[in-house]
Order: sequence, then structure tokens, then C-alpha cells
Amino acid sequence: MTRSTGIQTSHTTAPRLFVAEPLCEDADIAASHDQAHYLRTVLRCAAGDAVRLFNGSDGEWLGRISLPRRDAVSLSIETALRPQQPEAGPWLVFALLKRDATDLIVRQAVELGVSRLLPIITERTNASRVNGERLRAIAIEAAEQSERLTVPDIDQPQRIDTVLASWPSERHLFVAFERSWVGTPMATSNVGEVALLVGPEGGFTHAERERLRRYDFVTPISLGPFVLRAETAAAAGLAQLLRMGWAEYVAST
Repeated sequence: MTRSTGIQTSHTTAPRLFVAEPLCEDADIAASHDQAHYLRTVLRCAAGDAVRLFNGSDGEWLGRISLPRRDAVSLSIETALRPQQPEAGPWLVFALLKRDATDLIVRQAVELGVSRLLPIITERTNASRVNGERLRAIAIEAAEQSERLTVPDIDQPQRIDTVLASWPSERHLFVAFERSWVGTPMATSNVGEVALLVGPEGGFTHAERERLRRYDFVTPISLGPFVLRAETAAAAGLAQLLRMGWAEYVAST
């Protein structure tokens, strides 16, 4: 994003915001309090400056800023920039971590294209609750920054056994293990829908690894010879999915 100097910015560098309202030509949308502060105070936008808007269902639209009051910003919709496209990326299943680490996982996962995040509770998980509104806000900010057209769903935390018991068998689950169960390099050709599972600090327990072995949809993978922090493992595994072919799967849907 670029700081406005009163000169209208180009479409590609205009600020980008997620809104909940329907987007269509000639619609007028009132920016939220936080959005108004961001546009007026942080970016110092002026009346007439361009802004890009998306809502997860109507594509991306060009709007213009108007400043009806000192504390308000109105967004006038002009034209469509991009039609809505499916973003059926992989799912990420991750053990809850401390707040900052969980925030980082959500931010990076959204930037890497996940379509759903499933926080889980394992035997070594030190947290059991999340601030859903906070994680949603982080996901929206990451979607705005990365130029996605959707904001992925974030589930409420569940026990790992509960998630596995209701797992859709058509979605292949790659599981990153440390040391005791060395996996194979990830290969996603012809596997269709995919997901990545990363464990907590300290890894999965022996009993959890044994249970995971029993599922036909589970494949252990290697993320390299070193022991990674959980948040690093999530980013590394998703990067492998991106590199090895889930983008080709999305393009074919």
C-alpha cells in the first residue's frame, strides 16, 4: 500500500479493504471505524482517492473515498476489477500455540492460500481457547495484503481425535512428524484435495502417532533434517504444498 498525497493512486497500488456489504456498481458503503482511521490517519487518504474492495463473493471492485464528516469515510463503488474466482487451497490443521505463535500461523497460512484453518488440541497443547474475533481480523488483514479474493474459515478448537473422526476421506492429510517417524518427501500429484497437519511444541506423543498411522488418508512427510518450531513447520509444509501442485489442482476446479 502507498501513502496518499492527494493524487489519485493507480488501481494496483490503491489500498485494499475487506467489507461485508454486497459490492455492485454505484453502491455506497460506510467504512468501519477502524477502516476510517486507517484511511484517514494512517494512510492520509484524500477525497477522490482510489480504494479496492472485496467481500469474498462479488470479486474485487474499484471505489472512491469521500469524507462526509471528520470522523467518517464513505466508499463509492465504481467498476469491477476482478471477477470472483474459487480459492480452493489446502486446509491447515495445527495444534494451538501461545498467542503470538498462533497469530503468526494464521497470518502466514492465509498468505500461502489456505481455504480453512482447523486449530486442534493435542496431548501436549498448552492452550485450549482462542480469540476468534482476533484471528478473524488477522486473516482479513492477511487477505487484504496478499490480494486474495476470499478470507478462509477458522474453526473453533477441537480435540485431535474429534477432527480425525469426522475427517472427509477424500481429502488427503499430510502429517509432519519429528524424529521418530521419518516421512517421505511430499508428493501431491493426483491426490486431489489436501491438508497439512502440524503438531504442538514437543511434537505428537507416541500414542497420537500410533493412532494417526491407522488412517488411510494420512501420509507422513519430512520437512527436512532439522527440528522446526511449530509455526515454521506450518509455513514450510504449506510452501511444499504450493510448490508441489495444489495450485494446479485449484486451476482445474
